[in-house]
Amino acid sequence: METHRRNPYICTALALYFTYFVHGIGVSILSQYKTELAGAWGSGDVAAVLGVIAALGLGRLIALPVAGPVSDRFGRKTSGLIGVVLYALFFLGAALSPSARVAYIWALAGGIANSFLDTCVTPSILEIFGSRGPRANMFTKFAMSIGQFALPFMIGFAARTQLSFRALFYGMAALIAIDGVLLLFLPFPPKEGGKGKDETGAMGIKKGAPALVAMGFTATATFILWLNCNQELGALYGVADPSKIQSVYALGTILAILATAGFVLKKMREEDVLVLYPALCLAALALVYFVRTPLSVLVAAFLIGYGGAGGVLQLVVATANELYPRHKGKITSTVMIASSVANYVVLDAAARISRAAGAEGPVYVVLFNMAITAAGIALALYFRKQRA
Repeated sequence: METHRRNPYICTALALYFTYFVHGIGVSILSQYKTELAGAWGSGDVAAVLGVIAALGLGRLIALPVAGPVSDRFGRKTSGLIGVVLYALFFLGAALSPSARVAYIWALAGGIANSFLDTCVTPSILEIFGSRGPRANMFTKFAMSIGQFALPFMIGFAARTQLSFRALFYGMAALIAIDGVLLLFLPFPPKEGGKGKDETGAMGIKKGAPALVAMGFTATATFILWLNCNQELGALYGVADPSKIQSVYALGTILAILATAGFVLKKMREEDVLVLYPALCLAALALVYFVRTPLSVLVAAFLIGYGGAGGVLQLVVATANELYPRHKGKITSTVMIASSVANYVVLDAAARISRAAGAEGPVYVVLFNMAITAAGIALALYFRKQRA
């Protein structure tokens, strides 16, 4: 929707971005509190917490086939409100669970919430900002990254003030509930294409679409493996405060989004960016695999934050939406299904690798990540050839 007047949906866009600020904390908080949660849930080691984190991906996978059609048929607001309610329940459930099994159920709810937010926020942002939509959609990742950047400082504040680790979970539940009330009353733009026959008809397979969907898997795997396993790698390599790796990673992500939205996409085609950024990640992973120093971990964190988490998945989704302008909810669901498979499968594989490799587990996870990232580069090259 293009206009030179003030966009009437700006407040809606800000509220939607805020859901992703909370989401950024939601996808990181379990990994930041692995030791505390393992103790609260009566688990012997942090591997049980990794299993619960993997359930976030499984929950997304379960819900996405439904969430996309709900968004296209019943509206973006309906999808968003379902996501907000379930996310609030996830934060409360994770904090109050007596065991990892119960926490697993709430993590499934959190993953389902993520699905409904995905199929609300991305289509809504694209419809609010029109031709500027792909760049505007990058700022969903920016909002997530601000949350991830702020989380270690929130954790530090909670520790200094002797608050329970559960306080952050309660706070996030309250914040997203308040945002949900705002979304209930704020206006949403009409869906592009209206309610015509084409919205409910077959989507078809367009040129390059399968590669984009597969890149939803590889792009997610690259950053989700790093996000959930970097602290153990940092400790192995002698990083004095492994929690700071998260802040360096988030800083790289924030800079990438600002640079990509403000400059890179004006000078480069989307398909070129989809090759370049995973290549940066592969170089960073190779660095940290071969050079075992604290500095290499921090450099890799910044580069993976920039190239892996700096909006690549959002760019994949926006590019896929350009192929299917009348099926935004469905194509977003399809790409995010691949992303959810990655979230569940690669974290489960990482947990198995960590158990099998013992102390060297984090290094083997890096090697595993390198293989997936290389596959992502190959897919991006293929997609670029298809678009030529």
